[in-house]
Amino acid sequence: MDELRPNESKKLERTVDGVTYNRYAIKTRFVNIGDDYVEVVNEFAKPHVQEGDILSISEKIIALCQKRIVYRKDIHPGFWAKLLCRFVHVTPAGPGAGTPHKMQLIIMLCGLPRVLFATACSAVTKLFGIKGVFYKVCGHEVEGIDGLIDYDISYKEYVDYGILNPENPKGVCNEIYEKLGIPCMIVDACDISVTILGKCDAVTLPDETLAEIIRDNPAGQDDQCTPLILIRKQD
Repeated sequence: MDELRPNESKKLERTVDGVTYNRYAIKTRFVNIGDDYVEVVNEFAKPHVQEGDILSISEKIIALCQKRIVYRKDIHPGFWAKLLCRFVHVTPAGPGAGTPHKMQLIIMLCGLPRVLFATACSAVTKLFGIKGVFYKVCGHEVEGIDGLIDYDISYKEYVDYGILNPENPKGVCNEIYEKLGIPCMIVDACDISVTILGKCDAVTLPDETLAEIIRDNPAGQDDQCTPLILIRKQD
């Protein structure tokens, strides 16, 4: 069994509300569309779990297992998608909606009127230094879209399809706990934000505390292939 360690360039420890937690990155194989997420967790995380641990799971691999994808070939950017994506603020976490295919997918999910309204709100609030309003108006279903990458990336599969948010994340976490006995949560995290999408009933820490524990995104943002983070409270 491999020794547990943090991702390179990420700190092992993080203290929240006076409690210090270790965050261990668990490397997996590439998770494919239609894989069984219970088997993935069982194979890679189960051997390391101790009593009191919490497993943080990237929403991306759960969505892939659930086949929550839209293929690039089925997305045909129109006039508005090509126009609006030019005005998207590019963050260190990536281009977000700043590509024609991803903007078109957002229009498909939300409808053009809502996207235009979100764009107008974003334009006004940016004048006051407020960012991220576009995604707040469109909703987290839009903010959580992964894939459809238009730049060089280690995993070429993420060029060919967009990955939506997983369905019923709380139910998924409860299923994993019932079958494997592992308290877990599903998160949408990048280097600038963290959202707790769901957690099993056995996890009693509030979402705000859980988010702070992984605020610095210990899973990494590049090609680490560590979608599982084992959280362990120090004695």
